[in-house]
Amino acid sequence: MTERDVHATLDAVCRIESARIIGALARQVRDVGLAEELAQDALLAALEHWPRQGIPDNPGAWLMTTARNRAIDRLRHYQLQRHKQDALGHEIEREQQALAAARQPDPDDDIGDDLLRLMFVACHPLLGAEARVALTLRLLGGLSTGEIARAFLVGEATIAQRIVRAKRTLSEKQVPFEVPRGEEREERMASVLEAIYLIFNEGYAATAGDDLLRPALCEEALRLGRILAGLAPRDPEVHGLLALMSLQASRAAARTDADGEPVLLLEQDRHRWDRLLIRHGLTALERARRLGGADEPYALQAAIAACHARARRVQDTDWTAIAALYARLAQRLPSPVVELNRAVAVAMAEGPAAGLALVEALADAPALRHYHLLPTVRGDLLQKLGRHAEARAAFESAAALALNAREKRLLQARAAACVVRSGRRLGDG
Repeated sequence: MTERDVHATLDAVCRIESARIIGALARQVRDVGLAEELAQDALLAALEHWPRQGIPDNPGAWLMTTARNRAIDRLRHYQLQRHKQDALGHEIEREQQALAAARQPDPDDDIGDDLLRLMFVACHPLLGAEARVALTLRLLGGLSTGEIARAFLVGEATIAQRIVRAKRTLSEKQVPFEVPRGEEREERMASVLEAIYLIFNEGYAATAGDDLLRPALCEEALRLGRILAGLAPRDPEVHGLLALMSLQASRAAARTDADGEPVLLLEQDRHRWDRLLIRHGLTALERARRLGGADEPYALQAAIAACHARARRVQDTDWTAIAALYARLAQRLPSPVVELNRAVAVAMAEGPAAGLALVEALADAPALRHYHLLPTVRGDLLQKLGRHAEARAAFESAAALALNAREKRLLQARAAACVVRSGRRLGDG
């Protein structure tokens, strides 16, 4: 067993199990920051023991057991500092009993899922909205501060500060690790939904790394969305989000080729789209509409995805309807990213010149300064207008900004194709 094998296995296990371990530990030790620290201690222990002893049959269980043992050791240390030696045995026994009890289902807990429970704790009203989502993405999405920063379109240092302050606040205020109910749960729901969707987005289009997709994140987000739909059956935004994720996930198998390289939406084999997920998505969207949520942001985005899902062929896509839906979304959720997507739809409905005018208006938007999809869309529209030299420059700029290796290669290839087309045009002249 080489060290490289251990690192590869541990990285894979960590992606799957880390959030569950943190969720379970947080419920037991009642401290988010300490739970994350204990989980990291378990990972370090694996790096120390697995090269010598071999990778265990159940790596996730090994990490969970090790982390729980570290929790007990930490409680012993705290008790030594706070109590006399003759009282230590009783204190440790009580703590161990509490840990054992924490592993048992709570009859008053209708969530019954450590990850979702931790989401509601991390989305406590004591924290600002952005801090809530950032902390949740770090703990449950397993996203790095860099990945979270790109999701928010802000600097990495800003996100790091938000996460540190959020954990400190929850610890200092001794926020109880209990399941919120009634109005308190509703108050946190928007932040929980946002975090789930950002986790899904990272799985659907990874911001960095060697792979375009991170399927485990998409599957976890969908699982959490389904649990929420059962907990809040009358909340239209919950069903809107579930519809959106289901419809987008239905295209996952067609988004990459046999070598894992990206396949653009208009070039995808629609026979590979998952019709069962599409039906689930359309059903959830209809439920959101019946509950009065047709104009809520997630439902509007789901309606856009539904337009693609219903089109069996590319040429059947109702781009006019999609452009209109983006216009409604821009009113409900003003954002330069929404405007960029609207520009794509307008270009498809009215022609590339109309779309390019909207894109050029976004050139100075601060939030899009390092957003690789802005020059990507611009390059695509310039290429369609036959302005190949400008398109090449735009694709090269996009490639320089892209952090995902697959996307970067695709953009570089598109830039190279523009050189060929530009050269042919010059030769023909």
